[in-house]
Amino acid sequence: MSAPAGTPPVSPRADVALMEGYHSPQLDVAVRLNTNESPVAPPAAFVAALQAEVAKVEWHRYPDRRAWQLRTRIGELHGVGPEQVFAANGSNEVLQTVCLTYGGAGRTAAVFEPTYALHGHISRLTGTTVVTGDRTDDFALDAAEVDRVSADARPDITFLCSPNNPTGLVEEPDLVRHVVATAPGLVVVDEAYGQFAPWSALELLGDDVPLVVTRTFSKTWSMAAARLGYLVGPAWLVAELEKVVLPYHLDALKQAAGRLALDYRPEMEARVASLVEERGRLVAALTDLDVDVWPSGANFVLFRPRQRAGNDVWQALVDSSVLIRNCASWPGLEGCLRVTLGTPAEDDRFLEALQEALS
Repeated sequence: MSAPAGTPPVSPRADVALMEGYHSPQLDVAVRLNTNESPVAPPAAFVAALQAEVAKVEWHRYPDRRAWQLRTRIGELHGVGPEQVFAANGSNEVLQTVCLTYGGAGRTAAVFEPTYALHGHISRLTGTTVVTGDRTDDFALDAAEVDRVSADARPDITFLCSPNNPTGLVEEPDLVRHVVATAPGLVVVDEAYGQFAPWSALELLGDDVPLVVTRTFSKTWSMAAARLGYLVGPAWLVAELEKVVLPYHLDALKQAAGRLALDYRPEMEARVASLVEERGRLVAALTDLDVDVWPSGANFVLFRPRQRAGNDVWQALVDSSVLIRNCASWPGLEGCLRVTLGTPAEDDRFLEALQEALS
């Protein structure tokens, strides 16, 4: 018997059916500052080198299953061997593989809201129970709250994000050390914006430390289109992840792009320095407007209009062909908006549209 019209013939898992996907609006606007991408492309020399590399790809053969050359180059960047590096299709697949390996049915992950939404979302998709702790009123991580969640839930995975998305706050080194020393399971420090921050949890890694640090090529390496991310951690942990990830998950073109990008580290660092300077200019301009602004160690800034609803300001900006991220519905972020750093011209366009929206 066929299903009634409009009724799917099969059903997803009950918990998946109740979920909302993670999406960032992609609208046709003149200035798009909502997804924390780099506002500038990678060097032309990188593009030319990659084009030449494409000609060498043996398209009828599978790629290097372990992505060993890429992992070796990433390891050299951080002073570790390739056996301590796991690479995947964006840092989100890295997080997914971690959850599939160390989470799952009967296991628990801890997050501290507000934070990166995909930490909880990916955990739930993998059948991992999510427990939530709160941050302080100024969005800081609180050691006592972390200890409470650890004692009550005994999480198998504890997620931190530094700089935290969407607030931009960089976690204090001593606090992260405390979490790593006291957490009952694996600690994941998401450093998607780590190159913008003054310190990195990479310095806390050790063979006997259940800690991994995740990074991405999407932001500072100007490679969002490539979807490439990685983690650095103990070799024994990376070996477990390799058991879980799908075979040949990283295609040859992506591996080549990642290797070649690392030849242009000075250019990447120059982009970061330029964006940090632009961040200071943007924050100073926002401070002069009728909004509350939070300090940021990333390539975005969180703010909240004081006199007008965040949803209304966001829509007014869209009407002016400027798109930023509306965070008003996120836990603890009522009325808040997040703007990605753009080029100076894009940021000026945003500031003009915001001033008009606020008035």
